[in-house]
Amino acid sequence: MRMPIESTRALVLVNLGTPSAPTAAAVRRYLGEFLMDPRVVQIPRALWWPLLNWVILPRRSPVVARKYASIWMDEGSPLAAYTQRLTDGVQAALPEWRVTSAMRYGEPALAKTIDALIADGVREIVVLPLYPQYSTTTTASVEDVVVKSRAKHPQAMFKTVHDYHVDPHWVEAMAASIREHWARNGRTGKLLFSFHGIPERLVQGGDPYAAQCEAGTAAIAAALGIARDDILLTYQSRFGRERWLQPYTLPTLQQLARDGVHDIDVVCPGFAVDCLETLEEIAMLNAEAFVAAGGRALHYIPCLNDGAAHVQALAAIAESAA
Repeated sequence: MRMPIESTRALVLVNLGTPSAPTAAAVRRYLGEFLMDPRVVQIPRALWWPLLNWVILPRRSPVVARKYASIWMDEGSPLAAYTQRLTDGVQAALPEWRVTSAMRYGEPALAKTIDALIADGVREIVVLPLYPQYSTTTTASVEDVVVKSRAKHPQAMFKTVHDYHVDPHWVEAMAASIREHWARNGRTGKLLFSFHGIPERLVQGGDPYAAQCEAGTAAIAAALGIARDDILLTYQSRFGRERWLQPYTLPTLQQLARDGVHDIDVVCPGFAVDCLETLEEIAMLNAEAFVAAGGRALHYIPCLNDGAAHVQALAAIAESAA
């Protein structure tokens, strides 16, 4: 934590998590924690635990480890590296706060991070999940940890930012990133927003995620000065056999290529920083599939990462929440 030690107010930027190394063992530990969260997989534990630990993890961990190895940075996992850089930037923007980061799964664990802040005298904590759109599969899981921490530390005050998909600072940061990409590389004929998918039944049960993806897309289109219909909205990263939010990103890209779209710009507004799902799934695998289907090039627009506009947006959101 890089902050004035006397500060009693803290901001915790919470990301999903990442393996500590691109190895099968590290991936297995991480996926084991992630996929055992009932917010993520809603299958009775007595059925799910043996299936996960005896079938899925032994098969998937080596495969996923190779995927991580293909994007690993000198600083480690891209998600961890960019989250730390972003945290450092927000700390500089909020010198009167203690700003730190934590992961919902893996290390540094959110609950332990909160414990350490309380032990160091912090009495007001703003928790900012790095998920612009609220979902029961992501932000609600962070809130579960906060609820337990609140009960454990009644002397402290906790506030959680639930979402920021239409926050004007974030919307403008997204629009500026797209404009900068177009200024450097030119604008292709199509712009596609790819969000992480969730099971369709969750939305039917009241999860606001899909509506917030749509609302954020419309807000960014307005900031860009283009029609909402000029942006394609799709969902990626589906796993399992049940129906997830549609349209799916990969088949959409393949169909566009078959329909004669030669070049396309793709951005992932649901991800605060670049990670496996953006760098490997979109910029590598989906880009290759687009070309194989007849396209010429998929132009991936990076996440906001630790860019100045992103730093200022999150600092403003934190101050509004305090």
